Amino acid sequence: MSTTVASRLRLPALARLSGRVPAPLADAAPAVVLFVAMLVERLGAAGRTGGRMPYALALTGLLAVAVAARRRAPLAAYLLATLALTVESQAVVPSPISPYANLLGAYAVGRYGGRGRGWWGPPLVVLGVAGYFAGQDVEVVMPVGVLAVWLAVWAFGWSGAYRLAEQAAERRRARAELLAEERNRIAREVHDLVGHSLNLMLVQAGAARRLIDRTPERSRELLVEMERTGNDALGELDRVLGLLRGTGPRLPDGATDFEPGIAELPRLTERMAQAGLAVALHRDTPPLPPEQDRCAYRVVQEALTNALRHSGPGTPPSGSSGGTGAP
Repeated sequence: MSTTVASRLRLPALARLSGRVPAPLADAAPAVVLFVAMLVERLGAAGRTGGRMPYALALTGLLAVAVAARRRAPLAAYLLATLALTVESQAVVPSPISPYANLLGAYAVGRYGGRGRGWWGPPLVVLGVAGYFAGQDVEVVMPVGVLAVWLAVWAFGWSGAYRLAEQAAERRRARAELLAEERNRIAREVHDLVGHSLNLMLVQAGAARRLIDRTPERSRELLVEMERTGNDALGELDRVLGLLRGTGPRLPDGATDFEPGIAELPRLTERMAQAGLAVALHRDTPPLPPEQDRCAYRVVQEALTNALRHSGPGTPPSGSSGGTGAP
């Protein structure tokens, strides 16, 4: 029994067990069981079979082979089983067990045949039932009932395959949406990081250029701060790119590991104050989940970056720093 059938019959333990069985063994086990059952039945009916026993045994072997190959080559296996069953019914004494091998093949065509080859199941079922009952003196209800059962089994396999295909498509759609969402998030991270760092460094560079003749010491402080800003930006950029690589950050020389969050706001406001932007920080927020904590930091960062961009390079006062209120 396959994992899918066991799951559909609400047998979770059996589904887990069958999922651990190697595929070749799962294919061969029903074939071996049916072969032994058909062989025992054939040997028990040797008197009725007579001199046609070698042909009967050969057809039994073909049916077992078809069952073993039903998943790897469902259409070819079903054709082989149908031909063997038709020859058996017309040229040898029909076996009461052989049709079950053909029934497994009908299910396999629907379940494993795919969208193209799976639709060959119904016409082949009709031809097989007609060939099996050809020339036999039976009531019409018999072949009609057999045909209904065979078609129902094929439809059962087809519906299972269709549902699994829909589930796979849904998983692919969900995975694509998650990837798109993650790409957008990383793009926003990179945009905020690069935009903030470049704007801050440009303001610091402009202020250092204007102060270099009057206050060289203050210009040197601004250049050192520019270097620190660049190193921190490299560390954060490497962290963001590490998400794309699926690895941890490998920080460049001089860069520091940086995880944006509300705890880093004093550091951010200090940089802004050193760039000439008057900033006062008041914090009274409770601890936030990591994603919300990062989002709050980015909102404040974007607001300060826009203020700094529109204000232009100023002349930072010496030793300026961002004010912090009571937490």
